[in-house]
Amino acid sequence: MAAGLFIKSSDDLMNRMQPATRTNLTDSATSSLRAEIVSGRWGVGERIPNEAALTDLLSVSRGTVREAVRVLVSQGLLDTRQGSGTYVRSAVDTSAALDRVKRSGLRDQWEARAALDLEAARLAALRHTPADLERIRQLLAARGTVAESGSEAFIHRDLAFHKSVVAASGNKAMMELYDFFTAAITETIHATLDGDLPEPDHQAHAAIVDAIAASDPERAVAAVRAFMAPVLAQLERLLSQ
Repeated sequence: MAAGLFIKSSDDLMNRMQPATRTNLTDSATSSLRAEIVSGRWGVGERIPNEAALTDLLSVSRGTVREAVRVLVSQGLLDTRQGSGTYVRSAVDTSAALDRVKRSGLRDQWEARAALDLEAARLAALRHTPADLERIRQLLAARGTVAESGSEAFIHRDLAFHKSVVAASGNKAMMELYDFFTAAITETIHATLDGDLPEPDHQAHAAIVDAIAASDPERAVAAVRAFMAPVLAQLERLLSQ
């Protein structure tokens, strides 16, 4: 593709893309490039300006441009093709969305987690394989308690159990979304272990497993609702004070 077809007017780009600040050149350059992508000014599938052009537009070194591009490639926004150039892969800025999730209130995070867990358990009851069920049971047995291993190890095992239920749903998009929420969910688990919120006990977890094993989606949903109810009720009490 000819350069004139993929680079919008150089003057237009110069007006929009301000020179990167000296405080953190890579972050500033990354933000400028991300803004072009997320705004849609560089469309999905479109080749972005080459390294030399971006160096001039951002007033930074080529090394800074390369690092900014690497960051956006790692975030799934750009795709580099050997001998062809760098193309917009996606305009969905998941990193910014995750930051907003982390800044949301604890109740919002728990309600989002509850929605994911509800649907995951429902689908797992319908779609689980014998291997899925065996893994879920193994992870429940290994989950243990905080007193046995400390909070960090417990949180790791608790998440492993819940993610095994999501995996048993057979929904790849839900699995990716659950991974996306992991940081926020980990923070909610930290909150339950800090004493502000009740931690659902082994029996509450086992009820979910039993419903999945029985291939009963309605029972699975009810088990997750019962699992989440004490936490959500306590959050409402805390917020009303």
